[in-house]
Amino acid sequence: MAKGAYRHDEEETVFSGFKARVALAAIRGDGTIAELSSRYGIHPNMISKWKRQAMDGVKASFVSGRLRPVDQDAEIKTLRAKVGELVVERDFLSRAFDR
Repeated sequence: MAKGAYRHDEEETVFSGFKARVALAAIRGDGTIAELSSRYGIHPNMISKWKRQAMDGVKASFVSGRLRPVDQDAEIKTLRAKVGELVVERDFLSRAFDR
């Protein structure tokens, strides 16, 4: 591979890092969108879009099901009740088809 050449996955990683750096600069308020646009050579609309995507990603990370506490006792109780219903149904059907 020639010097300075990147594989596609390396380019994507570098570009993702660049997007994150620009979005963080916009979130931190390191300058106005116009200033960041001229500093990084990116259109102001693109910086606003990346900033919005970063903010949405941060919000989503706090809303995802993995971070919410789970009431395991209630879930276990519900699952045991369902198992009981299925056992009764199975027994009923097995007796009905044994005739």
